[in-house]
Amino acid sequence: MLFCIIVAAQTASITGIVLDEENTPLPNVEITSGSSRTFSDETGFYLLELVSDLETSVTFSHIGHQKVILENLLLNTNETFEFHPVLKMDVLQVDEVTVTSTGNRKPMEILNISPEKIRKIPGANAGVENILKLLPGVTSNNELSTQYSVRGGNYDENLVYINDIEVYRPFLIRSAQQEGLSFVNSDLVQEVMFSAGGFQAKYGDKLSSVLDIKYKIPTSFNLTGDFSFLGANVSMDTRSKNKKLSSTSGFRYRNNSLLLNSLQTQGSLQPNFTDLQSFITYQVSNKFNINFLGNISVNNYRNEPRQRQTNFGTITDPRALTIFYEGRENNRFATALGALKGNYYLNENTTLKLIGSIYHTTEEEYSDVIASYLLGQVDSNLGSDNFGQPTNSRGVGSQFNRARNDLDALIVNLSHRGSHRKDKTNVEWGVKYTHEDIRDQLRESEFIDSLGFSVRPPGSSFVNNQPEEPFLAPLEAYQSINALNFVKTNRFSGFVQMGTQTAWNSNVLYYNLGIRAHHWTVSGQNVEKVSHTVVSPRAQIAIKPNWKRDMLFRIATGLYQQPPFYRELRDSTGTINPYVEAQKSFHIVAGNEYSFLLWERPFTMISEGYYKKLTDVNPYTLEDVRIRYSANNDAKAYVYGAEVRLNGAFVPGTESWVSLGYMETKENRNNRGYISRPTDQRLKLGILFQDYIPNIPELKMYLNLVYSTGVPGGSPSYADPYIFQNRLRDYKRADLGISYIFADKNKSFPESHWLHAFKNLSVGFEIFNLFNNQNSITNTWVRDVDSKNEFAVPNYLTSRVLNLRLQMRL
Repeated sequence: MLFCIIVAAQTASITGIVLDEENTPLPNVEITSGSSRTFSDETGFYLLELVSDLETSVTFSHIGHQKVILENLLLNTNETFEFHPVLKMDVLQVDEVTVTSTGNRKPMEILNISPEKIRKIPGANAGVENILKLLPGVTSNNELSTQYSVRGGNYDENLVYINDIEVYRPFLIRSAQQEGLSFVNSDLVQEVMFSAGGFQAKYGDKLSSVLDIKYKIPTSFNLTGDFSFLGANVSMDTRSKNKKLSSTSGFRYRNNSLLLNSLQTQGSLQPNFTDLQSFITYQVSNKFNINFLGNISVNNYRNEPRQRQTNFGTITDPRALTIFYEGRENNRFATALGALKGNYYLNENTTLKLIGSIYHTTEEEYSDVIASYLLGQVDSNLGSDNFGQPTNSRGVGSQFNRARNDLDALIVNLSHRGSHRKDKTNVEWGVKYTHEDIRDQLRESEFIDSLGFSVRPPGSSFVNNQPEEPFLAPLEAYQSINALNFVKTNRFSGFVQMGTQTAWNSNVLYYNLGIRAHHWTVSGQNVEKVSHTVVSPRAQIAIKPNWKRDMLFRIATGLYQQPPFYRELRDSTGTINPYVEAQKSFHIVAGNEYSFLLWERPFTMISEGYYKKLTDVNPYTLEDVRIRYSANNDAKAYVYGAEVRLNGAFVPGTESWVSLGYMETKENRNNRGYISRPTDQRLKLGILFQDYIPNIPELKMYLNLVYSTGVPGGSPSYADPYIFQNRLRDYKRADLGISYIFADKNKSFPESHWLHAFKNLSVGFEIFNLFNNQNSITNTWVRDVDSKNEFAVPNYLTSRVLNLRLQMRL
């Protein structure tokens, strides 16, 4: 970790479109900041580079118009700040910007994350979710998965929007090995906002979090490539000559063989994931434009496991599980999304939007896998020829898993959103209709054989008097599910909220009050038609005292209700229960944000405490990333915790952070008492660190470290979860990336040089799981014939892996 002594000048950018009072783009506007100067073009567009980590003011001047002054702006290195000034004829307009170390403070419960940081930070699944997992309230114990849990919630409780369009994930994925690509393409991202709770009414009906992504509208041609042993990403930005049509598109291919080959299960692994995405904007007029978001994704996961050996136990009593496999898994997940959005700017204060989207997914999960296992002790004699090999077998058996699952889902959305701003008050509203058509065929079975005897499910009534009498009952699967469901859901939802800024004595007060309503009807083949309605009020308040210290205090509260989606209506047998109600969560979140200078560099400390009371909880089990609900509302739960995050320029010209969080979440099923929920992860430490060599600033290092305590490890089939409350081992992981930058916007070359064509070019390597920690995600439960007990054998995740990476932009 090389600490910089020499402070080099780093840059940031401010960009946007200058408008006049008629909302018409204004050309030839002079934009100045210190010695930096530029002019807006004929479309009003401008781009000005600023010195980062240094307070500055930006002035917009034009003959016949009053100046607009953007004061006390403070931006991070490589940060792009978007500002669209309106130059008036008769008044002086001074836009108020609340200053922080990142130059982009939001007074409400929302966090801004730099897209540049997202693209640089290494990880087995690099992208937006990779950096979210370094936040104190976000947890994930599986580096192969892009899914995450927020403050005690599960993976189904997180909202994701791209340019106001809600996006969805595949339904059937049960293992992180079957995941490949996040929906969000980081190369297309312009802005990332995230809230871990207490979010506004406009953000939909989920219990835990919201991720709000804005894709960029390009201003020039760019071609970007990112290549590594894990795959390739290629993206392209275009803009027409008349500057009315622009697009940003990306193609991604990923093959996880490099990571999966580091697992203990050996075999033939052929995971291929491809994704094509495009965001297109057409400027019909100065007041109206159209956006199109399209995505096609195909995930093919083919696995032929061969052998696995897992050593576990203690030093004094080492044990080993050896498994030999036959058969294969063939899973295919194909999804497509098309969305059309119209934006009409009625005037400079009022914006109207109309959004329509169609999401379609076809998912196939076919597998036939036979596993023959041997459970025994481990030869710990260093001089033995069989050192490390299993001996003294205590359990021998086999297991046959078969699946023939097909799902076809169509989701159609049509919504209207609008906003009206007057002075410092902003009113927003929206209505939405959603139609969901789910066709699901679920066929799964598991047969278990122990020492030549087929193990029947517990509780099945039969009489076996062998050998006196022949046993004629048919073989019965230990677990079996066979269901065919055709379910349709129609939803109507809407919201209205008002946010304003006002003076309170000498302090500045922000508040936002809103309310949501949601009505839905569930019906289908052999499913009774049932309707439900919920109403959710929400409020956020922030105050910035008139102190010498730059501090902001926030509090948010409200009722968050999650109407059940298809998977929440389906119980463990595949049966649909249309009477499942919305899960309810009352949030109260209090926080403080303190910005200050340390070592003459900007820092921010954000601390929050929260409490959530949950009722009508739909209990679930979690295995890897597969969630199975009980499809009832027979539990109540609570979540409480506290978090702190310190971020700033630990090294001049960079941004790093350290975050620490504590959380506890428990549930009470049928008044049996409180037990830990599957996501009860008490302690979380996340570190994101960036550095470079002072004398060679082109050589940069990116490091992320995560430590979190173990979550409950689940229980065997048919077991009472109140009895099995053992936890998985603590999760510890470090990913390191080192790259050399040949060219960027601060390092240009003459036309005769071979690097002149590159706007950015860097080459480097990444080491995943730097310290080679053995982390586990689930347990495999194996029978001991002698003691009749079942042992929890950990399923370990990836070990240390080296990856080479090339990034470029033309």
